[in-house]
Amino acid sequence: MLNRVVLVGRLTKDPDLRYTPNGVAVANFTIAVNRPFSNQQGNRDADFINCVVWRRAAENLATYMKKGSMIGVDGRLQSRTFEGRDGNTVFVTEVVADSVQFLESKGASQNRDQQTSGFQSNQNQNQNQTNQNQSNENPFKDNGEPIDISDDDLPF
Repeated sequence: MLNRVVLVGRLTKDPDLRYTPNGVAVANFTIAVNRPFSNQQGNRDADFINCVVWRRAAENLATYMKKGSMIGVDGRLQSRTFEGRDGNTVFVTEVVADSVQFLESKGASQNRDQQTSGFQSNQNQNQNQTNQNQSNENPFKDNGEPIDISDDDLPF
């Protein structure tokens, strides 16, 4: 039997870090994961996946990531039940993360939002510069360094 989940998405809100009575850190968070296809209107829908991570990984997530941050989650699917405040049984299915990977640096989503506001004014200038440099640039010149790419160009 196999129970493995791998997700890449953006945090829908800041992680909720708490501690158990024994002092063990636990963070609950939700990530939005785009579906790999468009709906009838041509838009991409997203699924909102509830996750939980424990101990040091929980503290790191809460310290370094915030709403909008892109993360990768590797873990397992778990179902549980508990009695709600109204006395009804509540069923919960969530991903229990074994590891959480930070796919962008702290504040990168904030910088992305700031860059987006100035994007329209610089778009034509950048396009002209790209066209001039396109024919004589070496595509391997960055030697594996990170490149500036729009989230819309990513396949996930």
